[in-house]
Amino acid sequence: MKCSTSSWQLVFGGGELFGLKWSDIDFRTGTIRIQRQVQRLNGKVQETKLKTSNSYHTILVDQDILKMLLTMKTEQKIESYYVFCSPTGGILGPESQRKQLQRLLVSCGMEKIRFHDLRHTFAALALQNGVDVKTLSGLLGHYSAGFTLDTYGHISTLMQQDAAQKVGGFLQMNM
Repeated sequence: MKCSTSSWQLVFGGGELFGLKWSDIDFRTGTIRIQRQVQRLNGKVQETKLKTSNSYHTILVDQDILKMLLTMKTEQKIESYYVFCSPTGGILGPESQRKQLQRLLVSCGMEKIRFHDLRHTFAALALQNGVDVKTLSGLLGHYSAGFTLDTYGHISTLMQQDAAQKVGGFLQMNM
């Protein structure tokens, strides 16, 4: 997988990402259905249900993501239902997922971080770049915009401070 700024637009948790199947992606409409996750339960890696009913959702993705996914599909060396699969085409376990992420980050010259950190970075960048909380909440599969604000409220506070400084500067210029 090549380094790509558009790949940071993925909003999945690690378990959701590695539960993604090609049948979940509609290349015609540009949508991805989040329908399952992968976890290790009782020593066995398996598909599991998502945490809440709101976790089941559909997201729109841009053309760069669709092109990247289509390239991955055509270059996948083994036939698999899974977008991200083991060398045999099966489910990737959590340990393999983490190792794969770390290899990708190192190859891109980036620090090692967790999948959850990617999700947090996505949310922070989305808020900082003007994505409204309700839309972000839906993208993340949260049950409410209030939960999203509670989780990422510190980002909102920083944005409010930045806005106050900008308004203060604007007011001083026009007085």
